[in-house]
Amino acid sequence: MTHETGQSNYKTSFNRQSMNSEKMDEFKAAFEQDGYVFIPGFFNTGQIAEVNRQLDHIIHDVLPARPDIRVAYEDQNDPQTLKQVLDLNEHSDFFHGLMVNSDFTRVAETLLGEKVIGKNVEFFNKPARVGKETPPHQDAYYFSIKPKQAVTLWLALEDVDMENGCVSYVTGSHTKGMRTHGRSKTVGFSQSIVDFGTEEDMASLVSFPAKPGDLLIHHCMAVHTAGANTTDSRSRKALGLVYWGESVTIDTEAKEAYMKSLQAQKI
Repeated sequence: MTHETGQSNYKTSFNRQSMNSEKMDEFKAAFEQDGYVFIPGFFNTGQIAEVNRQLDHIIHDVLPARPDIRVAYEDQNDPQTLKQVLDLNEHSDFFHGLMVNSDFTRVAETLLGEKVIGKNVEFFNKPARVGKETPPHQDAYYFSIKPKQAVTLWLALEDVDMENGCVSYVTGSHTKGMRTHGRSKTVGFSQSIVDFGTEEDMASLVSFPAKPGDLLIHHCMAVHTAGANTTDSRSRKALGLVYWGESVTIDTEAKEAYMKSLQAQKI
Protein backbone atom coordinates (compact mmCIF):
# COMPACT_ATOMS: atom_id res chain seq x y z
CA MET A 1 0.00 0.00 0.00
CA THR A 2 1.03 3.63 -0.38
CA HIS A 3 1.46 5.41 2.92
CA GLU A 4 0.38 9.00 3.37
CA THR A 5 3.53 9.89 5.25
CA GLY A 6 6.72 8.33 6.57
CA GLN A 7 6.46 10.25 9.81
CA SER A 8 4.01 10.19 12.68
CA ASN A 9 2.48 13.38 14.02
CA TYR A 10 0.92 11.34 16.80
CA LYS A 11 3.04 12.43 19.75
CA THR A 12 2.99 10.73 23.11
CA SER A 13 2.84 12.41 26.49
CA PHE A 14 6.22 10.81 27.17
CA ASN A 15 7.68 12.98 24.40
CA ARG A 16 7.52 15.95 26.74
CA GLN A 17 10.64 14.59 28.40
CA SER A 18 14.00 14.85 26.69
CA MET A 19 15.31 11.53 25.38
CA ASN A 20 18.64 12.51 26.94
CA SER A 21 17.07 13.06 30.34
CA GLU A 22 18.17 11.43 33.56
CA LYS A 23 14.95 9.41 33.50
CA MET A 24 15.75 7.90 30.11
CA ASP A 25 19.22 7.01 31.36
CA GLU A 26 17.56 5.16 34.22
CA PHE A 27 15.34 3.28 31.78
CA LYS A 28 18.31 2.27 29.67
CA ALA A 29 20.27 1.10 32.71
CA ALA A 30 17.32 -1.00 33.86
CA PHE A 31 16.90 -2.44 30.36
CA GLU A 32 20.56 -3.42 30.13
CA GLN A 33 20.56 -4.99 33.58
CA ASP A 34 17.18 -6.74 33.58
CA GLY A 35 16.38 -7.24 29.89
CA TYR A 36 13.18 -5.25 30.16
CA VAL A 37 11.87 -1.88 31.31
CA PHE A 38 8.43 -0.62 32.32
CA ILE A 39 7.42 2.93 31.33
CA PRO A 40 4.08 3.96 32.87
CA GLY A 41 1.81 6.42 31.09
CA PHE A 42 3.58 6.36 27.73
CA PHE A 43 0.24 7.05 26.02
CA ASN A 44 -2.54 9.12 27.55
CA THR A 45 -6.25 8.27 27.66
CA GLY A 46 -7.10 10.06 24.42
CA GLN A 47 -4.28 8.41 22.52
CA ILE A 48 -5.29 4.95 23.71
CA ALA A 49 -8.88 5.67 22.67
CA GLU A 50 -7.64 6.52 19.16
CA VAL A 51 -5.53 3.35 18.94
CA ASN A 52 -8.56 1.29 19.96
CA ARG A 53 -10.73 3.10 17.42
CA GLN A 54 -8.24 2.35 14.65
CA LEU A 55 -8.05 -1.29 15.74
CA ASP A 56 -11.83 -1.60 15.72
CA HIS A 57 -11.81 -0.30 12.14
CA ILE A 58 -9.25 -2.93 11.12
CA ILE A 59 -11.10 -5.76 12.89
CA HIS A 60 -14.66 -4.93 11.88
CA ASP A 61 -14.24 -3.22 8.50
CA VAL A 62 -10.95 -4.35 6.97
CA LEU A 63 -10.50 -8.00 8.03
CA PRO A 64 -13.77 -9.26 6.51
CA ALA A 65 -12.69 -7.95 3.10
CA ARG A 66 -9.00 -8.89 3.34
CA PRO A 67 -8.43 -12.63 3.72
CA ASP A 68 -4.73 -12.05 3.01
CA ILE A 69 -4.17 -10.32 6.37
CA ARG A 70 -2.46 -12.64 8.81
CA VAL A 71 -4.62 -13.34 11.86
CA ALA A 72 -4.97 -15.97 14.56
CA TYR A 73 -8.00 -17.10 16.57
CA GLU A 74 -8.22 -19.21 19.70
CA ASP A 75 -11.07 -20.98 17.89
CA GLN A 76 -10.79 -20.74 14.11
CA ASN A 77 -14.56 -21.13 13.82
CA ASP A 78 -15.38 -18.31 16.22
CA PRO A 79 -14.45 -14.75 15.14
CA GLN A 80 -15.12 -13.55 18.69
CA THR A 81 -11.93 -15.33 19.77
CA LEU A 82 -9.57 -13.15 17.72
CA LYS A 83 -6.09 -13.46 19.22
CA GLN A 84 -3.64 -11.73 16.88
CA VAL A 85 -3.51 -9.44 13.86
CA LEU A 86 -0.05 -9.15 12.33
CA ASP A 87 1.54 -6.52 10.11
CA LEU A 88 -0.86 -3.72 10.98
CA ASN A 89 1.76 -1.32 9.65
CA GLU A 90 1.29 -2.78 6.16
CA HIS A 91 -2.47 -2.28 6.14
CA SER A 92 -2.93 1.04 7.93
CA ASP A 93 -1.31 4.45 7.57
CA PHE A 94 -2.10 5.09 11.22
CA PHE A 95 -0.15 2.07 12.48
CA HIS A 96 2.64 2.66 9.96
CA GLY A 97 2.93 6.15 11.42
CA LEU A 98 3.19 4.78 14.95
CA MET A 99 6.09 2.55 13.89
CA VAL A 100 8.19 4.89 11.72
CA ASN A 101 10.04 7.96 13.06
CA SER A 102 7.86 7.98 16.16
CA ASP A 103 8.43 8.16 19.91
CA PHE A 104 8.41 4.34 19.89
CA THR A 105 11.26 4.45 17.40
CA ARG A 106 13.28 6.87 19.50
CA VAL A 107 12.87 4.79 22.65
CA ALA A 108 13.94 1.64 20.78
CA GLU A 109 17.01 3.43 19.40
CA THR A 110 17.97 4.73 22.81
CA LEU A 111 17.73 1.31 24.44
CA LEU A 112 19.55 -0.56 21.66
CA GLY A 113 22.13 2.19 21.14
CA GLU A 114 21.74 2.27 17.36
CA LYS A 115 19.32 3.18 14.59
CA VAL A 116 16.45 0.73 14.24
CA ILE A 117 14.21 -0.72 11.56
CA GLY A 118 10.53 -1.22 12.33
CA LYS A 119 9.54 -4.79 11.48
CA ASN A 120 5.98 -5.33 12.66
CA VAL A 121 3.04 -3.78 14.48
CA GLU A 122 0.85 -6.49 15.96
CA PHE A 123 -2.40 -6.68 17.89
CA PHE A 124 -2.40 -9.11 20.82
CA ASN A 125 -5.53 -10.25 22.63
CA LYS A 126 -6.57 -12.84 25.17
CA PRO A 127 -10.36 -13.26 24.87
CA ALA A 128 -12.32 -13.80 28.06
CA ARG A 129 -12.42 -17.42 29.28
CA VAL A 130 -10.60 -18.87 26.25
CA GLY A 131 -7.44 -16.73 26.03
CA LYS A 132 -4.63 -19.22 26.57
CA GLU A 133 -1.27 -18.81 28.27
CA THR A 134 1.54 -17.34 26.19
CA PRO A 135 4.23 -20.01 26.45
CA PRO A 136 7.64 -18.99 27.82
CA HIS A 137 9.89 -18.08 24.91
CA GLN A 138 12.58 -15.76 23.58
CA ASP A 139 11.67 -13.61 20.58
CA ALA A 140 15.13 -14.07 19.09
CA TYR A 141 14.40 -17.76 18.57
CA TYR A 142 11.64 -16.79 16.13
CA PHE A 143 13.64 -13.93 14.56
CA SER A 144 16.81 -15.92 13.68
CA ILE A 145 19.02 -12.83 13.63
CA LYS A 146 22.59 -11.79 14.40
CA PRO A 147 23.60 -9.92 16.39
CA LYS A 148 20.72 -10.27 18.84
CA GLN A 149 19.85 -6.58 18.62
CA ALA A 150 16.07 -6.31 18.71
CA VAL A 151 13.33 -5.13 21.04
CA THR A 152 9.60 -5.58 21.38
CA LEU A 153 7.51 -2.70 22.73
CA TRP A 154 4.23 -3.85 24.32
CA LEU A 155 1.58 -1.18 24.89
CA ALA A 156 -1.35 -2.01 27.18
CA LEU A 157 -4.69 -0.97 25.66
CA GLU A 158 -6.78 -1.85 28.73
CA ASP A 159 -6.30 -2.93 32.33
CA VAL A 160 -4.04 -5.96 32.54
CA ASP A 161 -3.50 -8.08 35.65
CA MET A 162 -2.78 -11.63 36.77
CA GLU A 163 -6.38 -12.71 36.10
CA ASN A 164 -6.49 -11.76 32.43
CA GLY A 165 -2.89 -12.54 31.56
CA CYS A 166 -0.24 -9.94 32.32
CA VAL A 167 3.31 -10.34 31.01
CA SER A 168 6.06 -11.83 33.17
CA TYR A 169 9.83 -11.73 32.59
CA VAL A 170 12.76 -13.75 33.88
CA THR A 171 15.05 -10.98 35.11
CA GLY A 172 18.51 -11.01 33.54
CA SER A 173 17.71 -13.89 31.18
CA HIS A 174 18.75 -11.83 28.14
CA THR A 175 22.40 -12.33 29.13
CA LYS A 176 22.28 -16.12 29.51
CA GLY A 177 22.04 -17.36 25.96
CA MET A 178 19.40 -19.05 23.89
CA ARG A 179 17.27 -21.63 25.66
CA THR A 180 16.10 -24.85 23.98
CA HIS A 181 12.69 -24.41 22.36
CA GLY A 182 10.17 -27.01 21.22
CA ARG A 183 6.59 -27.26 20.02
CA SER A 184 4.06 -25.54 22.29
CA LYS A 185 0.77 -26.35 20.50
CA THR A 186 -0.32 -22.77 21.24
CA VAL A 187 -1.91 -20.84 18.38
CA GLY A 188 0.24 -17.86 17.43
CA PHE A 189 3.17 -18.98 19.60
CA SER A 190 4.33 -22.30 18.17
CA GLN A 191 7.53 -22.53 20.22
CA SER A 192 8.12 -22.78 23.95
CA ILE A 193 11.17 -23.16 26.19
CA VAL A 194 11.20 -26.86 26.97
CA ASP A 195 12.85 -26.68 30.40
CA PHE A 196 11.17 -23.53 31.69
CA GLY A 197 10.28 -23.51 35.38
CA THR A 198 13.67 -24.13 36.94
CA GLU A 199 14.35 -22.81 40.41
CA GLU A 200 16.34 -19.98 38.88
CA ASP A 201 13.50 -19.12 36.49
CA MET A 202 10.89 -18.92 39.20
CA ALA A 203 13.11 -16.97 41.59
CA SER A 204 13.73 -14.34 38.90
CA LEU A 205 10.21 -14.15 37.44
CA VAL A 206 8.60 -10.70 37.68
CA SER A 207 5.02 -9.95 36.57
CA PHE A 208 3.78 -6.59 35.30
CA PRO A 209 0.14 -5.60 35.77
CA ALA A 210 -0.48 -2.53 33.61
CA LYS A 211 -2.91 0.28 32.94
CA PRO A 212 -3.97 1.50 29.48
CA GLY A 213 -1.05 3.48 28.04
CA ASP A 214 1.67 1.75 30.05
CA LEU A 215 4.58 0.47 27.97
CA LEU A 216 6.69 -2.65 28.50
CA ILE A 217 9.87 -3.09 26.48
CA HIS A 218 11.97 -6.24 26.38
CA HIS A 219 15.16 -7.41 24.72
CA CYS A 220 14.73 -10.17 22.14
CA MET A 221 16.69 -12.60 24.35
CA ALA A 222 14.59 -11.96 27.46
CA VAL A 223 12.58 -14.98 28.55
CA HIS A 224 8.94 -13.99 28.96
CA THR A 225 5.50 -15.49 29.29
CA ALA A 226 1.92 -14.43 30.07
CA GLY A 227 -0.89 -16.17 31.91
CA ALA A 228 -4.22 -17.29 30.51
CA ASN A 229 -7.31 -15.10 30.71
CA THR A 230 -9.40 -16.67 33.45
CA THR A 231 -11.99 -13.89 33.65
CA ASP A 232 -15.59 -14.26 32.45
CA SER A 233 -15.97 -10.93 30.68
CA ARG A 234 -12.66 -9.07 30.30
CA SER A 235 -10.38 -9.20 27.28
CA ARG A 236 -6.65 -8.42 27.38
CA LYS A 237 -5.73 -6.20 24.46
CA ALA A 238 -2.28 -4.85 23.68
CA LEU A 239 -0.24 -3.49 20.80
CA GLY A 240 3.20 -4.86 20.00
CA LEU A 241 5.88 -3.08 17.96
CA VAL A 242 9.04 -4.95 16.94
CA TYR A 243 12.28 -3.16 16.05
CA TRP A 244 15.58 -4.60 14.84
CA GLY A 245 18.84 -2.71 15.11
CA GLU A 246 20.25 -1.60 11.75
CA SER A 247 23.28 -3.84 12.41
CA VAL A 248 21.07 -6.95 12.28
CA THR A 249 21.22 -9.54 9.51
CA ILE A 250 19.43 -12.87 9.15
CA ASP A 251 21.36 -15.75 10.72
CA THR A 252 20.90 -18.22 7.86
CA GLU A 253 22.19 -21.19 9.88
CA ALA A 254 19.77 -20.47 12.74
CA LYS A 255 16.94 -19.84 10.27
CA GLU A 256 17.51 -23.14 8.51
CA ALA A 257 17.61 -24.98 11.84
CA TYR A 258 14.39 -23.27 12.91
CA MET A 259 12.60 -24.19 9.67
CA LYS A 260 13.79 -27.81 9.92
CA SER A 261 12.49 -27.91 13.48
CA LEU A 262 9.07 -26.62 12.35
CA GLN A 263 8.94 -29.21 9.57
CA ALA A 264 9.83 -31.98 12.00
CA GLN A 265 7.09 -30.79 14.33
CA LYS A 266 4.68 -30.67 11.37
CA ILE A 267 3.39 -27.23 12.35
